[in-house]
Amino acid sequence: MIPKVFQEVIDLGDGRSISIETGKLAKQADGSVVVRMGDAMLLATAVSAKTSNPGVDFLPLTVDYREKFAAAGRFPGGFFKREARPSDSEVLTMRLVDRVLRPLFPDDYHAETQVMIQLMSHDENVMPDALAGLAASAALAVSDIPFYNLISEVRVARIDGKFVINPSREELEQSDIDMMIGASMDSVAMVEGEMKEISEAEMVEAIKFAHEAIKIQIQAQERLRTAIGSPAYREYEGEKEDEAIYAKVKAAAYDKCYAIAQEASGKSERGEKFAAVKEEVKALFTEEELAENGDLVGKYFYKTNKEAVRNVILEKGLRLDGRKTTEIRPIWCETDYLPSVHGSALFTRGETQALATVTLGTSREANQIDSPSEQGEEKFYLHYNFPPFSTGEAKPLRGTSRREVGHGNLAQRALKNMIPADCPYTIRVVSEVLESNGSSSMATVCAGTMALMDAGVQMVKPVSGIAMGLITDGEKFAVLSDILGDEDHLGDMDFKVTGTADGITACQMDIKIDGLRYDIMEQALGQARDGRMHILGKITETIASPRAEVKPKAPKIITRTIPGAFIGALIGPGGKVIQELQKATGTTIVINEVDEQGVVEILGTSPEGIATVLAKIDSIIFKPVMGEAYEVKVIKMLDFGAVVEYTQAPGNEVLLHVSELAWERTENVTDVVNMGDVFMVKYLGVDPKTRKEKVSRKALLPRPPREEKPIEKKDKPQG
Repeated sequence: MIPKVFQEVIDLGDGRSISIETGKLAKQADGSVVVRMGDAMLLATAVSAKTSNPGVDFLPLTVDYREKFAAAGRFPGGFFKREARPSDSEVLTMRLVDRVLRPLFPDDYHAETQVMIQLMSHDENVMPDALAGLAASAALAVSDIPFYNLISEVRVARIDGKFVINPSREELEQSDIDMMIGASMDSVAMVEGEMKEISEAEMVEAIKFAHEAIKIQIQAQERLRTAIGSPAYREYEGEKEDEAIYAKVKAAAYDKCYAIAQEASGKSERGEKFAAVKEEVKALFTEEELAENGDLVGKYFYKTNKEAVRNVILEKGLRLDGRKTTEIRPIWCETDYLPSVHGSALFTRGETQALATVTLGTSREANQIDSPSEQGEEKFYLHYNFPPFSTGEAKPLRGTSRREVGHGNLAQRALKNMIPADCPYTIRVVSEVLESNGSSSMATVCAGTMALMDAGVQMVKPVSGIAMGLITDGEKFAVLSDILGDEDHLGDMDFKVTGTADGITACQMDIKIDGLRYDIMEQALGQARDGRMHILGKITETIASPRAEVKPKAPKIITRTIPGAFIGALIGPGGKVIQELQKATGTTIVINEVDEQGVVEILGTSPEGIATVLAKIDSIIFKPVMGEAYEVKVIKMLDFGAVVEYTQAPGNEVLLHVSELAWERTENVTDVVNMGDVFMVKYLGVDPKTRKEKVSRKALLPRPPREEKPIEKKDKPQG
């Protein structure tokens, strides 16, 4: 018997719609829905433990997003034909959903919670990541899990000046904005995307447009929850609280924390002072009291410390390191730091430092993208590494973290539109974060810009980035430029913005409070622009423009297009010709067939080696023209002629027959030419009898006059 199915439909207003369905699949999960747009279908499930683990003081939330290859009628790549670890694109989608959901759960809800989203059917005209947030929230909406503030996410693009919600990939290629916005009914919670140098006002306009579409999607979720009977939210045991302990901790610690917060100290010194105050507070309690309520003492100290630091900023306009709210930390930069790499740069801002390197290669080094929803390649990509020593810690190394994937993606999006379309190289940028107290992703953008220019990549414009913060008590607020790590943890917003002197190229915003006003967002964007321009000035003081040429140790790349018919001749039998040519010249040669043409990429550090390859290509594709004269060189002597090669196309040989050497009868070839002789011949085309190419030396020589024979007089017959 088919169970009863409940469905809600969201009209996007342009002939497209999204449906949310529950009641048919995965009924043992606490909540499950199928979200469909076109032929794209996502299954989302939500399950949460009925009890919390003792001692857990955070929300153990896992958001998992996977794209099944069967959804697109494809096999997974690799030896084992099975989906394995998540791809970077799947990780990025997980982060987009997690960053909106996590802050909207109740602060005291600490039960193990898992939200799983799977792409079960793919539609090439639908980008499924834009539906993942809606699917996750809808699965929670039809459950009894205490998630009271429903959300959704949409992608917004601008095509020909018009905003579009959830465009297709093809439409997105025509857009100058690609932003994902996550929001509740009342407040925007997350923004991430890339733009082609748009203004701050245009960005706010796009966010507002997306928020209106999100409200409609949340209303559909509310209708669906009502239709299934509005299940009661489960009761759960919240955090243990003790007002008496809180009062005792606050009385002992608040003034001391407030005083430390105004001392303008460094990260290490400040941490030691706060730790000393915490020990003084713990000393006020007996060992028995700490054994029973030590977790509360620690929690209340953090709460008191946070309140004191925030109040110093709101009341006195002073930050932990003594800066004003709009002040940027000292910056120093250096390029060409590493002698053997193709491009390098150091960017240091306060206690945050990134070392970026650039490697140049051929199309063979492009980053291959192979997922159910997208296939292609990236000729520009950026990898970000965040080792534990950058924060003075020793931690296990467990591979690339989701955070590293996300921060690297943000920096890549910030820079990629400033790489010229005609750049022949595949470019890999790697950022090694060496110190961190503040935004290392924005330091990566700045270091990456300088490293690209140091490598001789002709960037359209340099890019800088800054991280903004917010402290507010609901009435008063302070927007902070170039936030510290502590200000990120203690603040209400983390807003990263990158751009050129002419506009924004990427952004990432996470808001930790409900109801952020748009006027505050606009002030933050304006303040961010001032900060970006200051940082951009420091970058251009160090390196004003890209180097005119790549460095001596960096490979130069030359691209040559040849007719498709000659690709085989250049490769040779079993690759023999191209392999020997690469070995002899010290180059890398890559051939791609595009529109029945061969696009040849020659990469090498030796100009002579590149020139040799170009000469070989010219030789292979050389075709003489009927009636034209060409210089040749004798390379072989035969009894019936000489084998000559065109000097402009070495290796391109033709037989010069003995009969075409001279007008006079030639008995021996050596009477006219010898090995190594250079002279001109005329190309006569293909001989119809031998079907071989024919050239002539004598055709370019003056023809000798004919000898006139005397006319013999015959006797007139007698009649």
